[in-house]
Amino acid sequence: MPHWSSDAVFYHIYPLGLTGAPPRNDFSRLPEPRLEQLHGWIPHLKQLGVNALYLGPLFESTAHGYDTADYYHVDRRLGSDETLARLGAVLHENGIRLVLDGVFNHVGREFWAFRDILQRGAASPY
Repeated sequence: MPHWSSDAVFYHIYPLGLTGAPPRNDFSRLPEPRLEQLHGWIPHLKQLGVNALYLGPLFESTAHGYDTADYYHVDRRLGSDETLARLGAVLHENGIRLVLDGVFNHVGREFWAFRDILQRGAASPY
């Protein structure tokens, strides 16, 4: 039996751009649930025959999303971890799988290990 992805119809959404998020994250504002805007796209995605949404990047970052600061939380410009969980649940209820764009091969200047290198230089274990 083939893997589900063999016949999947993927649609990619760059959420920071689509939702009108501010271009820079100041890391101090409360989460703004902009991911909720994607709920309105679900009927259109279904009409197109989409059954897998490729979403991201969406982890906490400084600017464009590919400069990750924290892999454990959704970028506050898009909402909270709960905002993403609700979106995932609604997508699944509509027969659409959710695949996250995890940008694990590079980080931004606000990433904890990079900040440690800036502070400690060669003495940093990173």
